Amino acid sequence: MTTPPARRADAPVDSIFTDRWSPRAFDRSEISELDLATIFEAARWAPSAFNHQPWRFVFTRRGSPDWERFVGLLKPMNAGWAQNASVLVFILSDTLIQLPGQPAPGRSHSHSFDAGAAWAQMALQATRVGYSTHGMTGVDFDRARVELGVPEQFRIEAAIAIGRRGDKSKLPEQLQAREAPNGRRPVSDLIMEGRWRDV
Repeated sequence: MTTPPARRADAPVDSIFTDRWSPRAFDRSEISELDLATIFEAARWAPSAFNHQPWRFVFTRRGSPDWERFVGLLKPMNAGWAQNASVLVFILSDTLIQLPGQPAPGRSHSHSFDAGAAWAQMALQATRVGYSTHGMTGVDFDRARVELGVPEQFRIEAAIAIGRRGDKSKLPEQLQAREAPNGRRPVSDLIMEGRWRDV
């Protein structure tokens, strides 16, 4: 397995941000209980509105009786490579929130935003302990809701593959060329001081 080219940031940031990327080649190895607990623990400490912590994770490990069922909830292109991961996770968010002083739960404005923060912390922690992650929305969301028993108030945000990077030559040819860290738009395209501007 070759080392991918290093990314270069335009301003000083911790290397964890540029080291993290989303491979598709995984090596089918097992993940230890401690490493998986560490990755989920990082997600636990994400910020959220009113400390609501709307994220939930439904997961299975390679070799579990649930493994093929989870793989089957992915679109075929994703299932083809994600089946080689160590863990598959579905991240959910609670669309309702009980605000202080309110008589009943109401719609949460930030449930997806908060779940995204938890996912980012998972991805960074996984990188720190030697694993890679790849988030996917190529999912049969209707089937996933039924097969995972997800209550209606929860939104299924995405699926996540976790594992150690594998040999990209085992990927289909059309994916091998994409198996490298990608770049990012310049910050100047993303930030606007004072008001919106088209870029």
